[in-house]
Amino acid sequence: MNIIILGAGQVGASVADGLTSEANDITLVDTDAVSLAELRERFEVRTVCGNAASPSVLREAGAENADLLIAVTQSDQTNLCACKVAKTLFNLPTRIARLRSADFADYPELLDNSNFAVDFSICPEQIITDAIRRLIDFPEALQVHDFAGGLVKLTSVVARDGNPLVGRPLSGLREQLPEVDVHIAAVYRSGLPIVPSGETVILPGDEVFCLAATPQLRAVMQGLRGPSLPMRRIMIAGGGNIGMRLADSLGHGYNVKIIETDALRAEKLAIRLHDTLVLHGDATDENLLNNEGIDETDLFIALTNDEEDNIMSASLAKRMGARHTLALINRNSYVGLVEGGPMGGQIDIVISPAQASIGVLLALVRRGDVVAVHSLRRGAAEALEIVAHGQRSNSRVVGRAIGDIRLPDGVTINAIVRETPGAEESHKVLIPHSDTVIESGDHVIVFCPQKNLVKKIEKLFQVGFTFL
Repeated sequence: MNIIILGAGQVGASVADGLTSEANDITLVDTDAVSLAELRERFEVRTVCGNAASPSVLREAGAENADLLIAVTQSDQTNLCACKVAKTLFNLPTRIARLRSADFADYPELLDNSNFAVDFSICPEQIITDAIRRLIDFPEALQVHDFAGGLVKLTSVVARDGNPLVGRPLSGLREQLPEVDVHIAAVYRSGLPIVPSGETVILPGDEVFCLAATPQLRAVMQGLRGPSLPMRRIMIAGGGNIGMRLADSLGHGYNVKIIETDALRAEKLAIRLHDTLVLHGDATDENLLNNEGIDETDLFIALTNDEEDNIMSASLAKRMGARHTLALINRNSYVGLVEGGPMGGQIDIVISPAQASIGVLLALVRRGDVVAVHSLRRGAAEALEIVAHGQRSNSRVVGRAIGDIRLPDGVTINAIVRETPGAEESHKVLIPHSDTVIESGDHVIVFCPQKNLVKKIEKLFQVGFTFL
């Protein structure tokens, strides 16, 4: 597939990284020649330096023969204009735009072919907000991802000694949780993946990826981590788009404070956010944190545009008594420093806007009927939701028991969501076994411990003329 990516920032670079490994022809466009040169060496992509919305620049980037345009510059106006030019002048088939402003969601007609010609729009700020909301709803989790419209969740949690599911083989799951259907998708021990089996014993410190129907997930997490207190007292450092969206989404039921360094911005936030206490100050100020009760805070969230400040303020908040801390960090090198380095015990959760956004983009690019993609462990692994089509004669998966499907090594099918017409509940969540048969129309949730296995999964689910 010939793909043009407009914008060589963190999101654009992550998209290029995610797509070049899948034998796509990528062209990156940006006005920053230095950034383009670095990315050209890292990913072996073609680059064009210039204004992403310029017809001549798009022509030089190969818009006439491109299959997909992904406009992820920092400017909504540039992204919209580029999509319109690509459609009008080059009839480029599929156009995706990053839109940071929430206004466009209220006027979808502006994005149709008669206007800005945007086929799909994404808002990284909203994606991050939704991700943090899920983490607030499930304390102790490192990641929480939705599948099948929220019917199923995949969560990552670090096992803690002394809990029912720790120190015992997975074959005893049913005995420990008789009312819960759960699938352990993967176990990472000392950073290395372990393909789980019935004999696998969860050890303290293991990172466990488990998947279950949403109402049953909390029981599974408690079995690995123990009971958790709800997060009610929340302090947010940074009143930008994400901080404002998050505070606005919490509303009643939470005690929310926002610390904002810009006085004018703080005034605007105070006018808009009626249920939030807005503080004008610096989140790295120990006196401010102490006066505002940081030691009684359930969750401190650092969301400023300065990732060094996010690391420092979250680390300080943790040292001063905050129960949990979360930091927004873009650079992969910083993420590695925080997750596995000397600051690993000071910041509980790291969220990367680029990594959070890549899953949405990959779901739009993947071949086959891929509904959702979640990038895991900094892009090393993926979880996919794929709709199975066809019948036994022309599909490698439909009409076959899971135990008879030739999955790549380490790949597991973790859940199936099946439509149940006429039933009280319109969909049924199945945690499959080796004898579970996949039906046409099933939403199949697959865990890939290595990203390079994704193409094999896509090929496996493709419908052919006949398979014997």
